[in-house]
Parts: sequence; C-alpha cells; structure tokens
Amino acid sequence: MIMMNEILSLVLALVTGLLLGMMFFGGLWWTVQKGVSSKRPALWFFGSLLLRTSIALAGFTFIARGHWERLLLCIIGFAIARFIVMRLTGPPVQHYNSPAKEGGHAS
Repeated sequence: MIMMNEILSLVLALVTGLLLGMMFFGGLWWTVQKGVSSKRPALWFFGSLLLRTSIALAGFTFIARGHWERLLLCIIGFAIARFIVMRLTGPPVQHYNSPAKEGGHAS
C-alpha cells in the first residue's frame, strides 16, 4: 500500500513540474518578446536558454532524487505547463510578411 508520504511526494513532483514548466515556457515567451526588438537578440536567446534549461534540469534532479516515478510526474507537469502558457499567452502572432489564411476557400 502506498504511504501518505509517497502520495504527497508524487503530488509535489507534479506541482513542481508545473511550476518549472511555467517558468521555462513563460520565460521563453518573455524572451521572444524582448529578443525580437533587441539590438543583440542572440545574447537574449542564448542567455535565456542557458538560464531556463539550467533551472529546469536542476529542478528535475532535485525532485527526482533517484525515484523515476517523481521524475516522470515532474516531466508530465512540465509538459502540461506548456499548454497552459500557450493558452495564457494567446495565439501565435501573424507576421506581416507571411501569407494569411483566407477563410471559405478550398485548398
């Protein structure tokens, strides 16, 4: 039988994965917003990637502590956070130089 502490650690792993994912994908969104208007976008994108990845990997390592179940739930929470951030930040921006889809026409 699963002990209450084990259930708590699994729930904590899922919640931590959600938080890590929100930080990672929210940080990516923020970086794109800042980077596209920056004079040095490569610095923004590389620095952000390094920071976000380091924090996420450190979080995964800390939560897992040798337990694959915790790691799995943390990664699931991380993946769920991607969809949450996508929903909160809105649809992708239609750029002026890309062709717009026209409704009502057969492809």
